[in-house]
Amino acid sequence: MRSLLSRLRSMGKAKKIIHFAVASIIGFYILVAAALYFFVDANSYKPRLEAAASAALKMEVSVGRLGLGFFPGLFVRLEDVHVRNRGAEVASAKAARLGIGLIPLFQNKIEIKKISLNGPGITIERGRDGKFNFETPETAGGILPSLNVAKVSFSSGTIHYTDAQSGGVFEAVDCSMDMHHLQHPGGSSQSLMKSLSFTAQLACAEIRTKEFTVSDLKVMANAKNGVFDLNSDTITTFGAQSEGGIHADFTGEVPHYLVRYSLPQFQIEEFFKTLTPDKVADGSMDFYATLSTRGKTMSEIRQGLEGQILLKGENLTLNSRDIDQELSRIESSQNFNLVDVAAFFVVGPIGLVVTKGYNFGSIFQNSGGHSDIRKLISLWNVEHGVAQSEDVALATNENRIALHGGLDFVNEKFNDVTVAVIDDEGCIGVQQQIHGSFKKPVVEKPGILKGLSGPVKSLYDKARSYFPGGECQVFYAGSVAPPK
Repeated sequence: MRSLLSRLRSMGKAKKIIHFAVASIIGFYILVAAALYFFVDANSYKPRLEAAASAALKMEVSVGRLGLGFFPGLFVRLEDVHVRNRGAEVASAKAARLGIGLIPLFQNKIEIKKISLNGPGITIERGRDGKFNFETPETAGGILPSLNVAKVSFSSGTIHYTDAQSGGVFEAVDCSMDMHHLQHPGGSSQSLMKSLSFTAQLACAEIRTKEFTVSDLKVMANAKNGVFDLNSDTITTFGAQSEGGIHADFTGEVPHYLVRYSLPQFQIEEFFKTLTPDKVADGSMDFYATLSTRGKTMSEIRQGLEGQILLKGENLTLNSRDIDQELSRIESSQNFNLVDVAAFFVVGPIGLVVTKGYNFGSIFQNSGGHSDIRKLISLWNVEHGVAQSEDVALATNENRIALHGGLDFVNEKFNDVTVAVIDDEGCIGVQQQIHGSFKKPVVEKPGILKGLSGPVKSLYDKARSYFPGGECQVFYAGSVAPPK
């Protein structure tokens, strides 16, 4: 019993000692923080801070006002922060808060524990010469300081991107981020991606381009030992929830990327709003893509593209046009354009790239009636940056239209693309070709066998007479069955 009481007394003494030590540390901390707060004019150090930051970033850094605080923890507050390169603004923030380690200050060291930004804005521009507005002569081969920041966060952020070479525009608004355990050992900037580590959650209310808008973006990101993983499952695109991810491996000499994306049951009318305000189509479609690539430059990344792209849908409606009726009069009118219908083969996210130079006016022109598209499939295999048609066709109530050819993303051009009206056995009755660049495609006139007359279905039987034994080369043998 005495032994137990003795131990309890010892524990009580130890507890009091611990309480006193903790209280002393807290008191000492408050005393030092108060001294810094009341007796140090932080703004007198502003020129030195601006000079140090400018030297580190190799850009012009300016701060409107500088202040100190000590709850919770010692911190430096910066207001109206601007970062400029060659006179043009690259980044800004309404306010920035830097959490500072107190003990390292007594060792003449500055240790940043936390970084918090309010209302940051980032402006990225790529000129016609391919250079970015944030690049400086010292950027390549520069030496980076070591990083070990427990938390980086920002709220109400915006990101603007413009590309003078491609004409691309990108804007992300109302963005927030929480990043933890940001670490980098320092050293050459060329090894940044191989050594950077962090975990982060990024959210943006909207991301807008010239072509479309996505909303409710939420991304989880993780980086460790040169391997990056970004995953999202809450993006709203064309009226549907999409999900996808990017796996990037920078451990080797050449970076390797794997991209997966799925957009099931997106509304085709929402997609066509990017091209016209008129409601030209109804129905839902599925889009899937799995692509891998490798490379250091954008040219190498495009050339290394491998994988598969799939677009499919059933029971779709094309408003304002009756495809079957127009095909029945194709020989007499000579006005029907098969490539207009082929535009449906590449609608969806990929279509915004491929069809950006095509005139969609004839598709949207109201000629009366409507078209029921019973089934559509657009399956492409991608090799060395070229998407080759694998199974590309659609069926209306009376006709089937199929496509063969390739889409060269490296050189941005059509490779021997042919669109054809086919019979029950997949033989050609009418065909049309498209070639040239994505920006300025050349569309040939529809090719119809001479001397034929009557509805388009009669073209097939009469075409057989031009081949020995009534046979022809099968143009399409895919999964879209002929109309019954």
